[in-house]
Amino acid sequence: MTASGRPTPLVASPLIDSVFDLDDLLAPEEVVWSRKARAFATNRILPTIEQDFEDRFFRAELVPELGAAGFLGMHLEGYGCAGASAVSYGLVCLELEAADSGWRTLVSVQGSLAMSAIHKYGTEDQKQRWLPGMAAGSLIGCFALTEPTGGSDPAAMRTTARRDGDDWVLTGTKRWIGLASVADVAVVWAQTDAGVRGFLVPTGTAGFTATPIAGKLSMRASIQCDVTLDGVRLPADAVLPGATGLSGPFGCLNEARFGIVWGAMGAARSCLDAAIARSRSREVFGHPIGAMQLTQAKLADMLVEYEKGVLLALYLGRLKERGTLSPAQISVGKLNSVREAIRIAGLARSILGGDGVTNEFPVMRHLANLESVRTYEGTDEIHQLVIGRALTGMSAF
Repeated sequence: MTASGRPTPLVASPLIDSVFDLDDLLAPEEVVWSRKARAFATNRILPTIEQDFEDRFFRAELVPELGAAGFLGMHLEGYGCAGASAVSYGLVCLELEAADSGWRTLVSVQGSLAMSAIHKYGTEDQKQRWLPGMAAGSLIGCFALTEPTGGSDPAAMRTTARRDGDDWVLTGTKRWIGLASVADVAVVWAQTDAGVRGFLVPTGTAGFTATPIAGKLSMRASIQCDVTLDGVRLPADAVLPGATGLSGPFGCLNEARFGIVWGAMGAARSCLDAAIARSRSREVFGHPIGAMQLTQAKLADMLVEYEKGVLLALYLGRLKERGTLSPAQISVGKLNSVREAIRIAGLARSILGGDGVTNEFPVMRHLANLESVRTYEGTDEIHQLVIGRALTGMSAF
């Protein structure tokens, strides 16, 4: 909120557009998706996001609205999904994260992780049971991979699934699982005698417990949970038959990482917008600070990194549409976008001065959220090692 109580506008600065005309590089349908997401973010997220962040409040009624807009699983085909292009999906992620990282995260958890797992690896019955409701937002999914002992090393997974007659019995713990306490179904990854397998666990199943993590100073308007699986008994058809080994969850993680490449640039744009507006209205030593060389240098550096980040995201999107996007290329995008978004947010805070640490501006909220985005779906270090392995042919993990 601004000091007057009005929501901070989300329309990208015309001053940014005068230097970087992104729309000129997009197809008409991609612009339509972008504008739809910007309108949703402006009208449905921004009016309450500062208070929701302050109150640690997840506004669940927006989930079916996201579904009605076509944003949930929008890159998937069939089952009520929009079948949109990779670039269209990326643009939606950018606009939602320009409002708040938590809402882009929801779209990623629901669509890129949970729905993609079912769509890629599930049976037709599993797809019919879950995907239409998830696309509509009437059902919520979560993706339970990370464990308390270390999210960066899924090969050391301790959660197990053993056969007991025709059933499966799951035992273990997961941590930092987005949406788990409000989800209807959890995609749970567990060690079996045949390697890592994915299981569809209705969250009402006995032995499944999801507890929201308290004390977060980041992603406060969204939900992340500890999950306990205490002898969760599932029928034989709960397993996702199309995935064996870590290639299963990694295939979904790469979908989510692609959305982050775009989304982080949305947070960066929001910070840049706030800095530009403040530089024109804040006067020091008798002049607007935007007329001073050091401020203009900061704004120029911010714009350059934002533009480079979006152009990289667009390039990766075109590769994805051609089916040639590699994991190393995704790592380049995730590493760059989040790292530069944090840098842009920091520079924006310096331009805003002391007021930059208040919720009159979105910058500190974005900066706090981006620290979580930097950690999940692979830390900087993990992506550096993915890129290093591609460059040298040697694994340093």
